[in-house]
Amino acid sequence: MEPYELSLAAAADAIRARRLSPVELVDSVLDRIEEAEPHLGAYVTVTAEQARRAAADAEQEAARGRWRGPLHGIPMGLKDLIDVAGMATTASSRVRAEHRAAADSTVAARLGRAGAILLGKTHTHEFAFGLTTPQTRNAWDRGRVAGGSSGGSAVAVASGTATFALGTDTGGSIRVPAALNGVVGLKPTYGLVPRHGVTSLSWSLDHVGPITRTVEDAALVLATLAGHDPRDPASLSVPAADYRPGADTDLTGLRVGLPRSYYFDHVHPQVETAVRNAIGQLEALGAQLVEVDIPMTRYIRATQWGLMVPEAGAYHEAGLRTVPELYQEDVRILLEASEMMSAGDYLRAQRSRTLMRAEWSRMLEEVDVIAAPSVPMPAVGAAEETVTWSDGTTESVSDAYVRLCAPANITGVPALTVPVGRDAAGMPIGMQLLGRPLGERTLLRVGHAYEQTHPARALATAA
Repeated sequence: MEPYELSLAAAADAIRARRLSPVELVDSVLDRIEEAEPHLGAYVTVTAEQARRAAADAEQEAARGRWRGPLHGIPMGLKDLIDVAGMATTASSRVRAEHRAAADSTVAARLGRAGAILLGKTHTHEFAFGLTTPQTRNAWDRGRVAGGSSGGSAVAVASGTATFALGTDTGGSIRVPAALNGVVGLKPTYGLVPRHGVTSLSWSLDHVGPITRTVEDAALVLATLAGHDPRDPASLSVPAADYRPGADTDLTGLRVGLPRSYYFDHVHPQVETAVRNAIGQLEALGAQLVEVDIPMTRYIRATQWGLMVPEAGAYHEAGLRTVPELYQEDVRILLEASEMMSAGDYLRAQRSRTLMRAEWSRMLEEVDVIAAPSVPMPAVGAAEETVTWSDGTTESVSDAYVRLCAPANITGVPALTVPVGRDAAGMPIGMQLLGRPLGERTLLRVGHAYEQTHPARALATAA
């Protein structure tokens, strides 16, 4: 096995035991980038020389007996919404082509202090306002979408061009590309991970979280990211926690919610089969399945768009007035649509969210986690814009991909996607686990238990 193929946890153990040096690991991943990146387009920019210097520094620290923790010497990618001092944060847009960050974002600073090594910035769907990331190709099939908006981060992790990466999630933008590329994606509880220094799409829905190869890896990254920052008004003041799941796979006494409605409506048959089989495995590990009704389903789409579009439009108001021609057409149209929405529409969406949060809180008193598909179908072809279901219903690809993820953004509950199989074409399928606010430890425990009985496959080979 080449170093670039190692999970974060395995690489960390090898570095601490001096079986692997940060220099060897970073060189291996950079070689993999050189091989794969021309075919995949995961990165906006690769900072190879800076990464090599940082790896040499990390190796010297290790030689002196200073080990910063499990991220020491681990190479990572950051979505191109996340500020790093002196680097461009373009949001994959011509609008921000000349932007340079004056200071590190909170998450970049925390990762740097933990010893993680930046490889470069990964592509996003422009300003994170989309679900496909058209600049980037799926790690398993270059003719299919990567998913978005954190498509570059997911493809980098799936292809071995980053050991882990960060994404952002406003309507599924961590979970969608993670599911479509066969990796793990975690959207934490709203406010658990500070967003200071991260370009916003919709401030009341935005989350920052890890994309990794294993659930354990996600736990290690989350432990570094989580914690209060007063510069983010939504940041929660909660005690530091160890999220790393133990080796025990016994889920006896855990109640897993099985949705009667919404999450299995208009879902590809192979996705439904794979997810139901995975839920069956949780039951085999001792979990009790409890059927639940998802509340207020008829309002989910309207609430998501009623919050996101006005907030995105407000953020981009100046750009739309001065340089509208620099936006990609699909993003510009969505932003311009914000001008058609009234203050009343926005306030009704706010009220709907308040009611939905209360209803989800009541539902989650009955179960510990909810298990469902992450997305309704695997990665579609890059040219496909719509999907037609068996009952004749037609849906846009973006609407389909956001549909099952949006509830966790509206309510702010944590959500984890883990790979649970492949379709007939070999494309990944993901299962989504949703929990109570600040219930990340439970989600990670359940995801890890499943993962131990169904180890992840080798890295993608589309490159």
